[in-house]
Amino acid sequence: MRSASVTSAPAPTGPRGPRSPVCRALCVLAGCSAVLSALVAARWTPLMRWDETVARIVHHWAVAEHGTTRVARFLTDWVWDPLTLRLLCVAVALVLAVRRPTRFDALWLVAAGALGLLLQYAVKAAVGRPRPVWPDPVDTARQAAFPSGHAMTAAVVCGLLLWLLHRHRAGRALWPAAVVLAAVSVVGVGLTRVWLGVHWLSDVVGGWLLGATVVAAAAAVHDPARKRWPAHVP
Repeated sequence: MRSASVTSAPAPTGPRGPRSPVCRALCVLAGCSAVLSALVAARWTPLMRWDETVARIVHHWAVAEHGTTRVARFLTDWVWDPLTLRLLCVAVALVLAVRRPTRFDALWLVAAGALGLLLQYAVKAAVGRPRPVWPDPVDTARQAAFPSGHAMTAAVVCGLLLWLLHRHRAGRALWPAAVVLAAVSVVGVGLTRVWLGVHWLSDVVGGWLLGATVVAAAAAVHDPARKRWPAHVP
């Protein structure tokens, strides 16, 4: 039997109230994100020491392993660059916008991506954490360190696309491949940022948590908002 395409009718869902798994996940992720952000903003000494220890060890490796560092720089600057991932998000939204049944999903995808970007800049401005400084840097970056924009963007984009694949009943071959690709991208880009010495480890973890929070929030409102989507919208 041929598997359903990504543009098929959305799969039925369970309850979406406060006790739903999505809402519970949202509460947990938001709470963890808030706690970590507060600890970083307060420069909590145990966390700062841990970050500095990890950063020193990894930077020593990055300086010594030139080949690995070049690969990490290529991946973080081109393959997993936030602009690349946002363009992917826009491309998928344009494809969804072509057909009337999936136009709501196109708008939802763009709106959730924009929310993630705004949250990222807001937290960076609020926390104002400096990036690591090295006498022998292997890469450079601007803006505040927390959260990692690369890690957060990857979590948001990959999470939103996986949610859409799940809602539109991705085929048995497509779904596992998409999950593996998303996991490799999200984890991989975070590791490259620490390897290149432009982020502390907690910056990356914060980016993952905040990105997952955005995805959970978007997933929580997806079905209720879709039900209110005007049927006459062309």
